Amino acid sequence: QVQLVESGGGLVQPGGSLRLSCAASGNIFRINDMGWYRQAPGKQRELVAAITSGGSPNYADSVKGRFTISRDNAKNTVYLQMSSLKPEDTAVYYCNMAGYRGSSYRIPFGSWGQGTQVTVSS
Repeated sequence: QVQLVESGGGLVQPGGSLRLSCAASGNIFRINDMGWYRQAPGKQRELVAAITSGGSPNYADSVKGRFTISRDNAKNTVYLQMSSLKPEDTAVYYCNMAGYRGSSYRIPFGSWGQGTQVTVSS
């Protein structure tokens, strides 16, 4: 099993910044794609940003220019730096990772974090 643990959520005023972190643990061989999703009350979960194993990022139009995704492969960790936050960014943010685990055999995995609340309000 691969577990993901998120941190960094909280309450912030409009225009403020937050940095989310998500660390993976377990018998990991390789992590390919890493991503951040969010789900606001009454809405479907949506992709916010993703990053490939080579470091190429992809962003939802709503966060381009404000959010930055990065990864530290040595720490099996993905980050989301959020700036110029807006009330519409309020949601539970989830990280997602996919790759391979195992020692003798390479077993594909896909895991979700438990979610961290981000609230943007004055």
